[in-house]
Amino acid sequence: RFDDELLEAAARFVERWRPDPAPAWVTCIPSHRHPELVPDFARRLAERLGVPFAPALELHGEPAEQSAMQNSAHQFRNVFDALAVDPDQVRTGPVLLVDDLVDSRWTLAVASSLLGSYGCEAVHPFVLAQAGGSS
Repeated sequence: RFDDELLEAAARFVERWRPDPAPAWVTCIPSHRHPELVPDFARRLAERLGVPFAPALELHGEPAEQSAMQNSAHQFRNVFDALAVDPDQVRTGPVLLVDDLVDSRWTLAVASSLLGSYGCEAVHPFVLAQAGGSS
């Protein structure tokens, strides 16, 4: 579980950031390795921000680590084949998309595109850390 201090810092950051349009709900990138870590943080962040949380994204299969992919095309295909939307969980309005670690950025790009195709008017990515080697 991510510490409450990190949660409070993240909430203050989003409040100062003031994404426009403001997020009406929060979702997150799912993980097979740590299935509860990011959803728990995203749920708590949503509560702290006073908006609902919905687990709108799902993983199919066992995608490889993005850092293990040899190039950007492989990273894209890895995420594209594994990520899906649960239409019953998608809410209306702008969404704050939470993940713990960004590496290739393809996960955020594909997730944002998928959410947009289900009517999310704006997707605001929010990531806790960046993997080494990313620019």
